[in-house]
Amino acid sequence: MKDIMLKITGKTVRQDEGREKHEDIMEFVTAGQLFHRGSTTFIKYPESELSGLEGCTTSLIITKDKVKMRRSGNALAADTEMEFKKGERFYGMYETPYGPIGMELLTNDVTGLEDAGDGRQKLSIDYHISLKGFMESRNKLELEITHSGEGVKQ
Repeated sequence: MKDIMLKITGKTVRQDEGREKHEDIMEFVTAGQLFHRGSTTFIKYPESELSGLEGCTTSLIITKDKVKMRRSGNALAADTEMEFKKGERFYGMYETPYGPIGMELLTNDVTGLEDAGDGRQKLSIDYHISLKGFMESRNKLELEITHSGEGVKQ
């Protein structure tokens, strides 16, 4: 298992006169761990107060064309799982500190771990999410991974 630094950027996307506009940008840097088993990459990191999930751990299972995300911890009544695969829908429950909400994801694109230069790797997910009765939005999630000692570019 390798120690890594993660720069995590989440953006809400909307269209404005045919151009993409980013709103509600959340970004944080955290330490995590990474290991490989065959062609699958596993990443684990603690959530922060900024995400509203302090005390939770997020685990990612990354294959060539799919990312599974699992959140668990004290801030949630139960674990939350999400699966991102281009062109596919995923249905599940999104656990919040206030209780579970029905969730539907439609993944527009997933870019598996790619070399981003300078020893960094990048993972990108573009998806639509619907939390039943509460909200619908298009989001982009980007993870920049730097192996410890190499620094994360701000």
